[in-house]
Amino acid sequence: MNSTHFLRIAAFALLTSISTLALVTPASAAAPMVKTSPGYYRVMLGDFEVTALSDGTVQLPMDKLLVGVSPADFDKALKKFHLTNPIDTSINGYLINTGTKLVLIDTGAGSFFGPTVGKLVASLKAAGYTPDQVDEIYITHMHGDHIGGLTVNGAAVFPNAIVRADKHEADKWLSQANMDKAPADMKDGYAHAISALAPYIAAGHFKTFDGNTDLVPGIKSIAAPGHTPGHSIYLVESNGKKLVLWGDLMHVAAVQFDRPAVAIHFDSDSKEAIASREKAYADAAKEGYLVGSAHLSFPGLGYLRAEGKGYVWIPVNYVSLP
Repeated sequence: MNSTHFLRIAAFALLTSISTLALVTPASAAAPMVKTSPGYYRVMLGDFEVTALSDGTVQLPMDKLLVGVSPADFDKALKKFHLTNPIDTSINGYLINTGTKLVLIDTGAGSFFGPTVGKLVASLKAAGYTPDQVDEIYITHMHGDHIGGLTVNGAAVFPNAIVRADKHEADKWLSQANMDKAPADMKDGYAHAISALAPYIAAGHFKTFDGNTDLVPGIKSIAAPGHTPGHSIYLVESNGKKLVLWGDLMHVAAVQFDRPAVAIHFDSDSKEAIASREKAYADAAKEGYLVGSAHLSFPGLGYLRAEGKGYVWIPVNYVSLP
């Protein structure tokens, strides 16, 4: 056997042994699974930077909470959007950097809604900001999933921020007398509001407004009552670009865009809430501005198009920022 032939045989044997070893050696992942989701999403609105912040998701039995939709239509709507009930429902906040002010719209649920939420501050930090940098906080309304993130163990999470909300919200939810006469199953809502706002009130950092109000240059409150007496939405505007943040003007995209007249049990005045929603939908579709909402699937940013008797939701197109 000459040397060339021997080398060929040796090389073949080596390759065969390596292949055999590869077959019998158990595979292992290069790294463990992370099992967390990104908590922020950023877009530019004119000269303003807008960052959607995730507080997490919570499962809600919407078949028991929505009012004005039949079980068959509800099931059909969920199937169309590949959803199951209870629905994993986003809780979103929005951070607006105007260049001179850092403004947060809503603060998430904090510890009020269980272990799957309360992540807004972590999302804020991941987005490159810290709670002490927030100048102003605007509350859409005082339900627990919008104010819970204001405090931890009775202390203000945003120590330098002025917190603002419509006076009708403060009059309702911060009243001990209202809490005392409320049904037992509603007392927690008052207790949450009172405890969440307490350190800001004590520091002189809580201020109310009444209806449509210019708050800082480029951000304005707009009264949209019905879900609660002082429920507010916020208009953000820079260089002719507009964003309207809806708060709890709607909850279930799969149902309420097709059927704006579907309400939710949490509404204090369903008729008024439906009117506020229908007005906001029509305006957004007509004007073509960007919309954000607390319970639309994160990041909850997009546009509305009228179609038949309802509307179609168009999620914002992804743009990679520098």
